[in-house]
Amino acid sequence: MKIIRITSFIIIILISNYSCNNVPENKSFGKLELVFSHSVYADTFNYVNEAGNRFMISEIQYFVSDIKLYTDSKDTIVLDKYKDIHYVDTDIPDSWTYNLDDSIAIGKYNKVSFTFGINEKKNISRRFVNPPESFMFWPEFLGGGYHYMKLNGKWLDSFDHPKVFNFHLGIGQNYDENGNIISFEQNYFEIELESDDLVIVEGKLTQLQVLMQVENWFNSPNVWDFNYYGGKIMQNQKAISLACENGHDVFLLKSVAYKDLN
Repeated sequence: MKIIRITSFIIIILISNYSCNNVPENKSFGKLELVFSHSVYADTFNYVNEAGNRFMISEIQYFVSDIKLYTDSKDTIVLDKYKDIHYVDTDIPDSWTYNLDDSIAIGKYNKVSFTFGINEKKNISRRFVNPPESFMFWPEFLGGGYHYMKLNGKWLDSFDHPKVFNFHLGIGQNYDENGNIISFEQNYFEIELESDDLVIVEGKLTQLQVLMQVENWFNSPNVWDFNYYGGKIMQNQKAISLACENGHDVFLLKSVAYKDLN
């Protein structure tokens, strides 16, 4: 028995050494960074949507998650090795940059995508224990988890009186005839941004400048009239669904830049 144990031990060592010494070291990689900006963000009623509502924006807070890259051959790379959910807040400049730690194979990519919000597997209550992310909680009785977005501001009603709106997106609810919640709706959706300049370069950080065209939340394909929908939509699945449909062209890939990795 002693001989067998010694022999087995030696074999394990040999296999271990062989494995460690023969793993190919691939240095041909780069990294990716998304930098978010916002087209409408001012405490003045300088903006008018297609319904004719004059409005202002006071703050925007939202989650993006599950970044993916796509090649011309339709291969998909999911970038979720370290951090797959990112919080953006117009009041916190550090949050505007989403630096992905994943090492990405060099080459040309034709598209990047991300989930606006958080999918049902990851959107779990008490996932975030610290602010500001924890402040994004979605009430338990409305489905739990977290808001996809809080877009807050004011609009001028038909009498030119300022009214507060909370354009909040998250899990929706279906109600019975007695007003009881009978089921929940997942409203997160996918954003795809294409570019001919999207290349991962060895030893470089590829930086994508992503613009949220805030006014587009209220324009197309559903013209958003604040006088009709009011200031709160958290318990109105129909309104949330229409708002999410308007999200199809909210994000624009403005530019691609390259920086040396530190």
